[in-house]
Amino acid sequence: MPFIELHDGTRLHYADWGSGKPLLLIHGWAIGAAMWEYQIPSLIASGVRCIVYDQRGCGRSDHPSQGYEFDTLADDLAVLIERLDLNDLTLAGWSLGGGVMARYLARHGSARVSRSILISTNTPFLLKGDDNPEGMDRSLIYDPFLVGLLDDRPQLLAKAAPLFFGAPVSPEIIAWGIGLSHTSSAVGMLQLFKAVYETDFRADMVAFRMPTLLVHGSTDPFQPVEATSERSHRAIPGSRLQIYEGASHGLFFTHRERLTADLLEFTAADLVAGKLAAA
Repeated sequence: MPFIELHDGTRLHYADWGSGKPLLLIHGWAIGAAMWEYQIPSLIASGVRCIVYDQRGCGRSDHPSQGYEFDTLADDLAVLIERLDLNDLTLAGWSLGGGVMARYLARHGSARVSRSILISTNTPFLLKGDDNPEGMDRSLIYDPFLVGLLDDRPQLLAKAAPLFFGAPVSPEIIAWGIGLSHTSSAVGMLQLFKAVYETDFRADMVAFRMPTLLVHGSTDPFQPVEATSERSHRAIPGSRLQIYEGASHGLFFTHRERLTADLLEFTAADLVAGKLAAA
């Protein structure tokens, strides 16, 4: 299996499928790259090169005891992009992945990136404070989740799963979603959760100088659209915001066909046009 070794010796597992314009998909909090399984086959079949990776502490990558702040996560992404020599790249990040993108662009620039897609993003700053009145009250998600992660992590994830998907799904999908989280280390999961909610990306948003699409569910309770994508949309000139009515945080499954179509349209509209013309 392909791995890339980082500067601190941590190994990142990645997968690289297909050919054509590159699309790098960045997973969210602690669930690993396997979350994208319902998007990748259709994207590859449409002529998109798909790259995914497990961030440190997640999935098949190494699980070190440190490096779970966004500066390091962004530097990890930079190593992957450079080693694979990706150019004319579309970056797409779900949830925590949006923060990784923002910090990567701020620290490493956008020379290799031509488009960006923020899905259910945690940008620009989640927790409410005196200088961030539009953020979330910490008592809604942050405090109870921290207690649950330390007290009974399996029970917390089982209780959160129906709210996460926000729509009727099979018991097997519930088990699949919970299982994705269990591929991550307890240390990584806890530190990444804190980083998602505590990190301020407001200064990073100016680095989005490329065409940017934002996708968010209207009923997302974990990262409400009003505190995240609507504010990110206002901070990124010329960006486009698509709100999926009735969708929750796990829209990558519940709204998988629509999300895949939006990813394809934004990443490789010329490919879609060519296929339609040929038909």
